[in-house]
Amino acid sequence: MPPTTLSPAPNTLTNTLPTALSLDERLAATNAAMTSRLNEAAVAYEVNTAHIPTEPVDLGDIVAVPLTPTLQPPTPYPTPVAALLQRAHHRLLTDGWCAGTFENEDGALCLFGAVRTEAHRDLRLEMAAMAVLLDAIQRAYGDRFQSAVAFNDAHMGSDGRVPMRLLAQAADLAHARSI
Repeated sequence: MPPTTLSPAPNTLTNTLPTALSLDERLAATNAAMTSRLNEAAVAYEVNTAHIPTEPVDLGDIVAVPLTPTLQPPTPYPTPVAALLQRAHHRLLTDGWCAGTFENEDGALCLFGAVRTEAHRDLRLEMAAMAVLLDAIQRAYGDRFQSAVAFNDAHMGSDGRVPMRLLAQAADLAHARSI
């Protein structure tokens, strides 16, 4: 039997070959098919769960929160260094983070600036917090950074998520050490 090739049959009304669908036409057809399938699934769900008893919801039991909640500080750690690092982290979340300067014109602070501001001139507490912060940085990055300031400034041009995450990790580390 000789090999045969099939070609599309011409349209008998217009005597032309069918044309391929455009991307928009294919998307519209897929959308229609998916909508049909989702409607069928919704009906099937309603039929399959109609026997399950439900109780009305008492709206008095629902806790209402603002649509745009304000950033509330977390419950403070009980130890002084951990609490200081936690407050510094919260300050960066609320006031902003910056690099290359202690404080920028918008009031955002660097890691050191946040720790110093929250230490309220207690140099011993500030130094202990900076030591724990440097330890957290070196745990994550090895000896690549010799100070928290160098780590902070290395992230200049970024959004500050990495330095703020390391500050939160330092607070957890200080809490684990009970300092």
